Amino acid sequence: MSFPETELALLPALQGQPIERVQRDGVEYVLLGTAHVSRLSVAAVDALLAHEHFDAVAVELCESRALGMRDPEALKQMDLFKVIRQGKAGMVAASLILSAFQKRLAEQSGIEPGAEMKAAMNGAEQRGLPVWLVDREVGTTLKRAWRSVGFWQRFGLLGGLLASVFEREDIEPAEIERLKQADLLESAFSEFASGSKPLYQSLIGERDAFMAARLREESARSPTTEPRRVLVVIGAGHLKGLVELLREQQDDPASLLAGLDSLPPKVRWPKWLAAALVLLVFAAIAYAFHRNTALGTQALLDWVLFTGGFAALGALAAGAHPFSIIAAFIAAPIKPFRPGIPAGGISAMAEAWVRRPRVADFETLRDDIAHWSGWWKNRVARTLLNFFLVSTGTIIGEYTAGIHILHSLF
Repeated sequence: MSFPETELALLPALQGQPIERVQRDGVEYVLLGTAHVSRLSVAAVDALLAHEHFDAVAVELCESRALGMRDPEALKQMDLFKVIRQGKAGMVAASLILSAFQKRLAEQSGIEPGAEMKAAMNGAEQRGLPVWLVDREVGTTLKRAWRSVGFWQRFGLLGGLLASVFEREDIEPAEIERLKQADLLESAFSEFASGSKPLYQSLIGERDAFMAARLREESARSPTTEPRRVLVVIGAGHLKGLVELLREQQDDPASLLAGLDSLPPKVRWPKWLAAALVLLVFAAIAYAFHRNTALGTQALLDWVLFTGGFAALGALAAGAHPFSIIAAFIAAPIKPFRPGIPAGGISAMAEAWVRRPRVADFETLRDDIAHWSGWWKNRVARTLLNFFLVSTGTIIGEYTAGIHILHSLF
C-alpha cells in the first residue's frame, strides 16, 4: 500500500529531501535527488521503497559502475594485456584515479560514494522489482568530455588528474559539503567543468538527456499494464535538468541515445602536426647524410638517444623493471615505422610480462591507488603508470630531437 503524498512528506527520512514527480506517457516518475556522500540519502531511498509502491527502480549508474558496486571482485577479471593492446590503458588509469578520489572522499565522510544507489538496487531486488541502469557508460562520458575541450585544456585535465594522485592533504570539509550537492564526475573535474561549457555539457547536460531518453525507452519496452510508477534515484545535480527533459523531450529515444552514445570524431590536427614533425626530422636527417655521412650519422644517433632516452626516463620514473626500460628505449625511436601499439604499450606489456600482477595486486588495487605511493607499489597500477609516462616521454623526446637536429643543421 502507498501512503498519501502528504503523509510521506511527514516521514523524518524524507523531510527536506528533493523529490519531484513527473507524469509522462501514462507513467509516474518519482525522482529522488540524492547526495552521493550522505547517510540521509540512503535513508530516503529506504523510506520511499518501504512506503510507496513502485513497478521499477531506475538508478544513475551504467553497467560498469553497477558491476563495480555489486561485485567488488570484478577488477580481478581484468585482462591487463588486452587493455593495453586495445589502447584502453589511459581510460582505465583515468577511471582508477577517479576511484582513488572517491575512496579518499569515503574515508573522510564515513560513507561510500554511491551508497544510496546500492541501497536502491538492493531494495528493488528484495522486492522483485526490475532495476534500470539509465546512465551513460562512464568510459563514453570521459571520452566525450576529453574530446569536447581544446588541446591546451587537455593538459589542464591531465594535470588535475595527476595532482589528485599526488595530493596528500585531506579534502576540506567545505568541499565535502559542496560535493554532497554535485555530480560525482563533475566534482572530480570541478575546476574545469565550472569554466568550460563543453566540458559541463559532456559531464552533466548530455547525461541528463541520455537518462531522460533511457527512462522513456525502458517504459515503452515494458508491458502496457506496467510499470505505472518508477522510482528514479539520481544525484541532486541532475534533478532539475532531468525533470525538465522528462517533461519536454519529444525526439525518438532510440535516436537520441544513438547520438549521445557515439564518440565525436577525433581532432586530426595534433596527429597531422606530429606526423609532419617526424617527416621534417627525417628529411633533415636525410639532408644531413647528403651533406656529410658523419653529420647524418650524428643526426640519426640524436634521434635514437633523445626519443629512446626520454621514453626510458618515463619507464624509470614509473619504477619499471630494467627489461621494460630497455623495451621503451628500443620501441620509441622506431615508432614512426611501427604503427599500432605505441612505445608506452610495448613497455607496459613487457612490465606486465616480467612482473606479472598477482591476485593480491588486484585485491588491493582500489586501496593502493587511494595513496600516491600505491601507484608504484601495486603491479597493476605501476603497469598503467608505466604506459602513461613512457608515452609522454616518447612525445617529449620526438619534439626535443627534432629541435636539436634542426638547430644543428641550420
